[in-house]
Amino acid sequence: MMTESSGDVRTLVELIAKSLVDAPGEVFVEHLDGDVIELEVAENDVGKVIGRQGRTVRALRALLSAAGVRTHKRYTLDVIE
Repeated sequence: MMTESSGDVRTLVELIAKSLVDAPGEVFVEHLDGDVIELEVAENDVGKVIGRQGRTVRALRALLSAAGVRTHKRYTLDVIE
């Protein structure tokens, strides 16, 4: 059984982001204090990560909140431009 640690959440965001963008080598995910996950992508890929009317980033945030339920954590996702 896999435990839901903060490293797993960071990896989850990284895997999803890399599959969405054109430049997966420029995807950086950092787990900051206070359960903040920072996602940095190439300038041209910011729109792909955010999605139409923010749908993609909203879905990512929904996944993060679901992942945090078991560990009683509220993750925040920030997309860095």
